[in-house]
Amino acid sequence: MAQGLEKAYERLVAVAVAALHEREPGRLWPSLSGALAGLCGGEAAVHKLDDWSERSGTVGASAGAAARELGRLPEADLGLLRAGYPFARHYAQRPERSPVTAHRAAGRVWRDSATARLLGAVLDVDHVLGVPLPGSSAPITGCLVFRSGTDFTDDHLAMAERAQPLMEAVERQRRLLEEWRRSLAPAGASDERAADCALTPRETTVLLLLAEALTADAIGRRLGISARTVHKHVENIYRKLGTRDRIGTLLRAQRLGLVAAPGRR
Repeated sequence: MAQGLEKAYERLVAVAVAALHEREPGRLWPSLSGALAGLCGGEAAVHKLDDWSERSGTVGASAGAAARELGRLPEADLGLLRAGYPFARHYAQRPERSPVTAHRAAGRVWRDSATARLLGAVLDVDHVLGVPLPGSSAPITGCLVFRSGTDFTDDHLAMAERAQPLMEAVERQRRLLEEWRRSLAPAGASDERAADCALTPRETTVLLLLAEALTADAIGRRLGISARTVHKHVENIYRKLGTRDRIGTLLRAQRLGLVAAPGRR
């Protein structure tokens, strides 16, 4: 088991590094959910970044058979997946966000539920592991990992719990990148400008928060990293933009079109 955990940690680190270098925010969660399935002993996974309710929201999946099958589902079946049974009710009734399987959350009634029958027919799976974002309150959001055969083990749940901080960091990164893109025009130009300056996506998000006049401690809390790591990113930004202080850096970034002018933010 020790060897398995070590390999799983290596995969977690690899996923984290890939996420920090991904410039397209729309690719972050498909990549993460696919990796999460492998880490937790699953065969496929979906993610939902808004409320687990059947009325609205997009259910996403990594590329592959699961994504193709989800794309063919009628609206009524998609509603079942969006509802996230039995996890929406389970997490609404308690403050903790530990991963849990559908069988442990609902008991024997899980196997006879409409959701279980749908998953068996569409994906040929009969067990689900709910992995919510640790910081989500209402609405509850996160990933669902699927597998067939036996239920997820305690080791699988432990691995999912270790992956939750990474999920939270990826979601923060996605929101900041999308905010940064919305603040600049035309679409796509912001990515080219950052690439021309050799700024990584993580350095770009730090630059965006610098423009909001946040301290290193505050930036660290927003991104889930230490203030020391923030300072390291800031040093890299200064070096790449050829500046020496925050004010000069922000003025330079505005001239290059990397951040919006104060009136546009």
